[in-house]
Amino acid sequence: MKLGALDVGTNTVLMLVVDCADGGQPKTLAELTRITRLGRGVDRTGHLDPGSAARTLEAITEFAARARELGAERIVTAATSALRDAHDGAAFIARVKDEAGIELEIISGEVEAQLSYLASVRGLNLDLSTDLLIIDIGGGSTELIAASAGTPLKLVSLEIGSVRLTERFIRHDPPSADENREMERAVDEMLGSLDWQFRPTLAVGIAGTVTTLGAIALNLEHYDHAAVHGAQLERCRVLEVLERLRALNLEQRKALPAMLPERADVIIAGVTILDRLLAHFAVERLVVSDQGVRWGLIWRELERSRSS
Repeated sequence: MKLGALDVGTNTVLMLVVDCADGGQPKTLAELTRITRLGRGVDRTGHLDPGSAARTLEAITEFAARARELGAERIVTAATSALRDAHDGAAFIARVKDEAGIELEIISGEVEAQLSYLASVRGLNLDLSTDLLIIDIGGGSTELIAASAGTPLKLVSLEIGSVRLTERFIRHDPPSADENREMERAVDEMLGSLDWQFRPTLAVGIAGTVTTLGAIALNLEHYDHAAVHGAQLERCRVLEVLERLRALNLEQRKALPAMLPERADVIIAGVTILDRLLAHFAVERLVVSDQGVRWGLIWRELERSRSS
């Protein structure tokens, strides 16, 4: 069986196509990525930006066609923060169905967190007896999952993301010291409202902010899935990279090896969120996962097919 998994986020459209023959480990046939910034302006206006919506629809249509060319029998989907928040999200969903033949499902923050957990535990060789904090930093929201052996998962979706914070706080290039402090305060205040008495021994980070950070921290000349997936970083290294990014203007950030140029304007906000999370939960070690919600969709679909 061949499956496609489409993840339509605030910043990025991702498509994964896998071959799940013989019930074994899924074999990757294609990984497609395009930054379309669907969530541009949604925090301020409550509506999708027409240009961003058009770019996103174009990417979805192209990716769906590629998945079908590769033999995908089914395409499972997830749309996250931007379409949860936009008043005209339903109209966009209808356009996707009409033009791409895709039933795009808007998922809740809690479901997004569950998919992130599934992707992390299946995609990394993690010790599940360890207290784990799984962090999924998106463009519009950040999902946190607290996992401890013998207790139910704790899931929360916070309305802080790399695009949302950039649009709210950054007005200079590079950001001023005051703007960086404003972002830190916003994240700290959001985390301070959490009623979590949790001290993980390990954090797992997924999605583009964290994988880009990992590639920069590893000094990669080009993004390498195999090198980034499973890489371990100390919190001090995260802070070093953050300070480096804060000192660079947009064009200099775009020129960094392994940086997608379209991510360069929001990367500082994303890494700020990560740094404040690690500080808040007093966790000193981060494992980077290159397998996010799209992989969670695949694993969930396989579990459902095996139990039916």
